[in-house]
Amino acid sequence: MADKRSPHILNTSANLLGLCFIVLTSIKVSKMDDVSVIDETTAIAIVLFMSSCIFSFLAMRKDSGSGNNRLEKLADILFLSGLIVLFLTTMIVTFNIIK
Repeated sequence: MADKRSPHILNTSANLLGLCFIVLTSIKVSKMDDVSVIDETTAIAIVLFMSSCIFSFLAMRKDSGSGNNRLEKLADILFLSGLIVLFLTTMIVTFNIIK
C-alpha cells in the first residue's frame, strides 16, 4: 500500500522549484559574472525538483500498486537530491567558497 506522500512531495517540490527560479532569475538580472557554479547548481536543483514534481504527480494519478510505489520512491529520491544540491549551494554562498 502506498504511503500517500505524493501530494506532500508535489507541494514542497513545487515551492522549492519556484524558489530556484527566483534565485536563477535574480542572478541573471543582476548580471553577476562570477557565480557560474551557483547558477549551475541552481539549474541542477531546478531539474531535480521539476522531475520530483512530475513523478509525484504521476504517482497520484496512477492506481495503487507497485508502479505507484516506484514512482513515489523515485519522487522521494529526486526531492532529497534537490535538497542536497540546494544545501551545497547555500554553503558555497555562505562560506564564500567561490570568489
